[in-house]
Amino acid sequence: ITVVTWNVGTAMPPNDVTSLLHLNTGETNDVDMIAIGLQEVNSKINKRLKDALFTDQWSELFMDVLSPFHFILVSTVRMQGVILLVFAKYYHLPFLQDIQTDCTRTGLGGYWGNKGGVSVRLSIFGHMVCFLNCHLPAHLEKAEQRKEDFATILHMQQFEGRVANGILDHDLVFWFGDLNFRIESLDICFVKYAIDSNVLSQLWEKDQLNIAKSTWPVLRGFQEGPLNFPPTFKFDVGTNKYDSSAKKRKPAWTDRILWKIKSPSTGLGAGRRRPSQGVLSVSQLCYCSHMEYTVSDHKPVAAIFAVQFASKVDKPPVEIYVADEWSRPEQAVVRYKMAVGFHRSSWDWIGLYRVGFRHPKDYVSYVWARSDDGERCLEKQLCVSGLQVMFSEEALPKGNGEYILGYYSNTSSSIAGVTEPFQISLPRSEEGSSPTDSSGSSSEEDDSTLVLLAPKSRSPSPGKMKRHRSRSPSLAKFQGLILRPSSRDRGTSRSPSPQSRRGLPRDIPTIHVPQELGCCGAKGKEPRQAADSLEGSSFYQTIQEEGRSQHVSTDSPLARADPRNLGLLPALRLEMIDKALGQRQENVDQGYYPCQRMSSISPPGCGTSPKEGCSP
Repeated sequence: ITVVTWNVGTAMPPNDVTSLLHLNTGETNDVDMIAIGLQEVNSKINKRLKDALFTDQWSELFMDVLSPFHFILVSTVRMQGVILLVFAKYYHLPFLQDIQTDCTRTGLGGYWGNKGGVSVRLSIFGHMVCFLNCHLPAHLEKAEQRKEDFATILHMQQFEGRVANGILDHDLVFWFGDLNFRIESLDICFVKYAIDSNVLSQLWEKDQLNIAKSTWPVLRGFQEGPLNFPPTFKFDVGTNKYDSSAKKRKPAWTDRILWKIKSPSTGLGAGRRRPSQGVLSVSQLCYCSHMEYTVSDHKPVAAIFAVQFASKVDKPPVEIYVADEWSRPEQAVVRYKMAVGFHRSSWDWIGLYRVGFRHPKDYVSYVWARSDDGERCLEKQLCVSGLQVMFSEEALPKGNGEYILGYYSNTSSSIAGVTEPFQISLPRSEEGSSPTDSSGSSSEEDDSTLVLLAPKSRSPSPGKMKRHRSRSPSLAKFQGLILRPSSRDRGTSRSPSPQSRRGLPRDIPTIHVPQELGCCGAKGKEPRQAADSLEGSSFYQTIQEEGRSQHVSTDSPLARADPRNLGLLPALRLEMIDKALGQRQENVDQGYYPCQRMSSISPPGCGTSPKEGCSP
């Protein structure tokens, strides 16, 4: 497990972080997980608004760098400028369960999130592990405040479940971040002399955190490797020179990484046996700073740990079986079986991923794992191993490439089963292709980099596959415009979007506003609304202009400007009825009855079928 902490000082990400993550060494092949804690990420109002629509630039950078090495984003949590990202190799994903996040504000008496802690906890092969990223109060004299804030974070953060409800209840805790502990007593000249002379051990005994580990009960059991690297704060930005400003802050090891193994006797009641020693052990292989990064006044710190334990889980919750190659659409059959006790949901789905995908919802296509036959079998506890689904030909990628299948559990919000990489070799379809089709395809690929926010999620909804059948905003139709779904859609939508199973009304309801005539025999100007047409494979807009009707395809710019597509306005159009009177008789002759099939918002008094219709 690699752990990284960096106070980035509101800076933009650098171009390359491979050395920080130790990706240019042979150690990468042995690393299974990476936890990255950032502090002071730019959280000004304009930046936060942008990050509310798109993934922040730091998270994008780490996903882009790590995905070629088969690291997938497992979970992320952000509290203003404090961010925590946890990555793991894709084949470990089914064994990472019970993933939860939490955050605690301690700035301004607990009302502001510039200081505090964010955490990700999860079960790793049956062992409970918690990653805690903190940004504690600054300045030399605030040591006691740092202790109180850390105790507050430990007390406030509670997780759901039968085990490991508090942070210190976990089998293993990694605590890291800008902890802001300083060097006491020694003046700045002696500190710089010790650094230049490489006699850092003379500074250790005056380090506030080293002192606190032996005096504060809240830190009992926390371990840290030797500080064999220079203090990581404070530098002139863009250089490796310590603070040369008028303040001339004393160098200090503010950025730290510690760990704690749960005591074997913790939580033992009367009559319970003490677990055997050596169930879980941690050894630190590396603990260093990276002086080559100069975008901040802090230097990043990284540590690599070897965690050894007996695996409590032998098989994944879901096992997926697939052929070695899909060369024909009819071969796209996926068989899977679930472990006994696996909590299946009707919202589970199986995603098809390119090798090198970035997060669990970064799929090429998906298919619902829901099946009526399978549900009946599960109710009877019979054919748990006989479930299968099939990808449609339209959902399969064309050309050659390596792909992975993953079973996404909606209950646990994680991948519960994956396959080994397999080959897809399907001929590219050239017949029937057009410039319009190809441009639409490319825009959908481009949109895959745009990530919409959902509660505790920074990944797009699977409903994006079939935009013409989804209530979610259509990214491809409006280049560069990303909008949140309406409150009604958010309240009824899940990921994958259940509305993708239902079609939308194809016609925009029309309200005819009479100038002189009443509606349905009533005087006044009570509006009437036309029926929703359910005919055709795509919806059209009806436009009445200069006494003639037009149907405009969805592909036209006017159709793309449909407010229903934006999710901003009700889907209705106002027309003056006198412009439509010329077409009334012609419409009736052709079987079209205005104001006969009414939507749920139609005014009372009009029928719901042609026979019940009424005319002015």
